[in-house]
Amino acid sequence: MTNLDAAQLAPMIDHTLLKPEATRADVDALAREAEELGTYSICVSPSMLPVQTSVKVATVCGFPSGQHQSEIKAAEAADSVRRGADEVDMVINVGLAVAGDFQAVEADIREVRDAAPAPVVLKVIIESAALSDEQIVGACEAAERAGADFVKTSTGFHPAGGATEHAVALMRRTVGDRLGVKASGGVRTREAAEAMVAAGASRLGLSGSRGVLEGQAGGSGY
Repeated sequence: MTNLDAAQLAPMIDHTLLKPEATRADVDALAREAEELGTYSICVSPSMLPVQTSVKVATVCGFPSGQHQSEIKAAEAADSVRRGADEVDMVINVGLAVAGDFQAVEADIREVRDAAPAPVVLKVIIESAALSDEQIVGACEAAERAGADFVKTSTGFHPAGGATEHAVALMRRTVGDRLGVKASGGVRTREAAEAMVAAGASRLGLSGSRGVLEGQAGGSGY
């Protein structure tokens, strides 16, 4: 377990609101709360862009299934960048990873990377709870080959579940210190957040950031 105070933990958080029923007022409130808490960023749906805030702005791409044509994901990512996104969290085609077709996984990621080049930060959601260890490793290696900046556990929407310490540790071993690792999905407590950091996470996707930082349970833990 890694013991972190709120000032150390907050800059690792993507303060997240991806509920389908979220309103513009909800997103504005999220941004104000992120500024108050000192989180690294907010993460919102593409339709909510642009957002006026002093923190970084992340959005999602191919969310939540990943079963979009690569050119559609690429167009979505490019449009989000035009609308002010600093970071894009894309979902891989999980079925390709399950089938072991990691060349296709890499090609899918690379198309989004080309559409949203650096300095945009590209995070690749592999939906780790739906994959075997071998598939997690293959997806992470494909993401690195395609030029991603982060690998990320989960959307928070898959019935198989969200982040686990085991998956985070495996992802960290696979990418070393070359890429970031983001834990998201089911991280609802301070203890869980610290456990993910101890396992190797360098970023956390949280919807209940205030509760986590104040040592209380809260949020859906995206």
